[in-house]
Amino acid sequence: MWSKIRDWMEKRSPAQVITGYYLLAVTISILLLSIPAVHKPGVKVSFFDTVFTAVSVVSDTGLGVFNISETYSVLGYFVIMLILQFAGIGIMAMSTFFWILLGRKIGLRERRLIMVDNNQFALSGLVNMVREILIIVVLTELIGGVILGFRFLSYFPTWHEAFVQGLFASVSATTNAGMDITGKSLIPFAHDYFVQIISVILIIFGAIGFPVLLEIKAFLSRKKSENAHPFRFSLFAKLTTSTYGILLVIGTVLIWMFERQHFLKDKSWHEGFFYSFFQAATTRSAGLTTMDINDFSIPTLVLMCLLMFIGGSPNSVGGGIRTTTFALNMLFIYHYAKGNRDIKVFKREIHSDDILKSLAISVLATILCAFSIIAISFSDKQVPLLAIVLEVCSSFGTVGLSTGITPDLSAFAKCILMVLMFIGRIGLTSVLFMISGGQKEAKIHYPVERVITG
Repeated sequence: MWSKIRDWMEKRSPAQVITGYYLLAVTISILLLSIPAVHKPGVKVSFFDTVFTAVSVVSDTGLGVFNISETYSVLGYFVIMLILQFAGIGIMAMSTFFWILLGRKIGLRERRLIMVDNNQFALSGLVNMVREILIIVVLTELIGGVILGFRFLSYFPTWHEAFVQGLFASVSATTNAGMDITGKSLIPFAHDYFVQIISVILIIFGAIGFPVLLEIKAFLSRKKSENAHPFRFSLFAKLTTSTYGILLVIGTVLIWMFERQHFLKDKSWHEGFFYSFFQAATTRSAGLTTMDINDFSIPTLVLMCLLMFIGGSPNSVGGGIRTTTFALNMLFIYHYAKGNRDIKVFKREIHSDDILKSLAISVLATILCAFSIIAISFSDKQVPLLAIVLEVCSSFGTVGLSTGITPDLSAFAKCILMVLMFIGRIGLTSVLFMISGGQKEAKIHYPVERVITG
C-alpha cells in the first residue's frame, strides 16, 4: 500500500504534494480536535464546526464559530498551539525537523518540496535554512511567552494560568493566528501598551518573512574584519521590509485620520495612536484586536479589507497576495506610466517572470474574492455586504478579523471561507502550479500581433 502511495506521489508535482500534505494536516487536526479530552466538560462541538476550526487553525487564520476559551480545555489549548506551530512554520519545515531527529537523509525530492513550500529558488542550503527558521521561531515564541506570562501575573489569579495565557498569546501572535483564550482577544489589554508592543513585535516577526529574519541574523552575527566584504541585504529583504513598513505607517495614519472624529473622538493622543497602530499591524495577517471593529467607520473597514487582501510577506505565516506582489504591482504601474520597459528598484532590475507572476496572482486573487463575495451575498442575503467583504478578505488573508457574522453564516458560506483560508495559507502560486502541474515551455510559437487595450 505504502509503495503505491509513494509511486502516486512521485508522479505528482511538488505543489500538488504540498497541497496534499496540508490536506493531511487538516485531517489530523480534525481528529485531534475531536478527542473528548480537548473539550471542557459538557461541551459538545458538531463535526462541521470542528472541520471549520481545524481549517482555521491549520491556515493560521483564527476565524471561529465559537469561543475557544469556553470550548476547549487546557489540553485543547496545547493541541491548538501544536497545530499552529506546524502550520505557521510550514508543514515541510516541521517534517524536515523530524526527519533530522530520526537521522533520515533529506533527499532531492524532499528538498524540492521544502523549496516549493518556502518559495525558494535554489535547492542548496534548504535544510540549514529550515533548522535556523525553527530555532528562531521557537525561541521567539518562548521568550515572548515568558515576557507576557510575567506581565499577565497581574491579570490572572494563578501563575500557571498567567503563563498558559502568555504562551498561547505569544504563539498566536508569532504565527499570526489571531486566536485567543481570553475570550475577548486583546481587548482586556487595550490600555496596556507593553502587552501591545510585545504583541506587535511578535506579529512582525511572523509576518515579515523568514528569509528576512535569517538575513538579519546573519548581519548581526557577521564577523568584522578589514578584508571582509560589506554585508548586503538581498533585494527580497529590502523590498519586503520597506513595503511592510510603508503599509504599517500608512495604515496607522489613515486609521487615525478616519477615526479621529468617530471612534477616537474622545480618546487621548496616545490612546488614538495605539488603537490605530495596533490595528494597522494586526490587520495585515494577525487578527488580534484591542477593540470591537464594529465600532470603526466604513472607510476604516474598507481600508482594513485592502490591508488584509495584501496580507503578509512571502515565506511567512501570513496569507493574502503578499507584500512583494503588491510592491511589484505598484512598481510596474509607476514605471509603465513613465514609459519604462524595465523595472528597477534598489539598484536592481526585476525579472520579467516575477512581474508577470505578481500580476497573475493579483488578478486571480481579485476574481476569487469577488466571486466569493457574490456567492456568499446570494446565499446569506440578510448579511450586510461590507461584513461579507471583510469576512472574505479576512479569510483569504488568513487574518481572522470579523464583525461577528461567522457563526451565523450558512454552511455554504462557511465552506467558501474554508476554501479561501486554505488557499490563502498555501498561496496562489502553489494553487496555480497544482492545477497546471508546473511551468512548461511552449512547443509552438505563433506570429505576434498587437491588441488594443485600455
